[in-house]
Amino acid sequence: MKLVIGNKNYSSWSLRGWLAAKQSGLSFEELTVNISGEDWEAQKKEWGDVQPSSGKVPILWDGDAVIWDSLAILEYLGDKVGRDRFWPKDDVARGMARAMVAEMHSSYLPLRREMPMNVRRRIEGHRISDDATGNIVRILSLWAEARSRFGGGGPFLFGAFCAADIFYAPVVSRFMTYGVGVPGFAQAYMQAVWEHDWMQQWINAAEDEDWVIESFEMEEA
Repeated sequence: MKLVIGNKNYSSWSLRGWLAAKQSGLSFEELTVNISGEDWEAQKKEWGDVQPSSGKVPILWDGDAVIWDSLAILEYLGDKVGRDRFWPKDDVARGMARAMVAEMHSSYLPLRREMPMNVRRRIEGHRISDDATGNIVRILSLWAEARSRFGGGGPFLFGAFCAADIFYAPVVSRFMTYGVGVPGFAQAYMQAVWEHDWMQQWINAAEDEDWVIESFEMEEA
């Protein structure tokens, strides 16, 4: 298998696809591209019709299968290795985890727009709109419910590391970058995610990248 991902410092969806591939336990080749550079544009033209994602990453290639959406990649890998590797075994917990992942996949546009992922940065005094604040409150309420109801078996949302943590890992990074104040339970959860071996691998690689996307580096006036 080959997994095409974008800049590790900026690409939140790539992080999700990469964590899903790591969670699968399957061997894969990682291809990292600068999604703001000319090389990526040339690569897309070379791939032509076999690259149906309009230039978006991540993209998983597995033989003749091409999967270009992070949630679809996770589910495809779950079909290969068994869903229990990604989802809680308990029906009720799994239902909530699926709903949380779906909500993350489709929602929180103000948060995404105002607080783009930037692993290397730490920004003080970032102004957060009411809409983005509403997103943050919603996310924290979901984290609190998951932890209180199903988190007894470990430090992650549903105890063991699962799809929900994969999909909220970039949110953890955003909260750290922009200094979002969170209650103690959320601080402990964020620390567990941040210190996870796979996250540390991603963070170290992001810090070593030379690529810079200026639009993601602009601070508020």
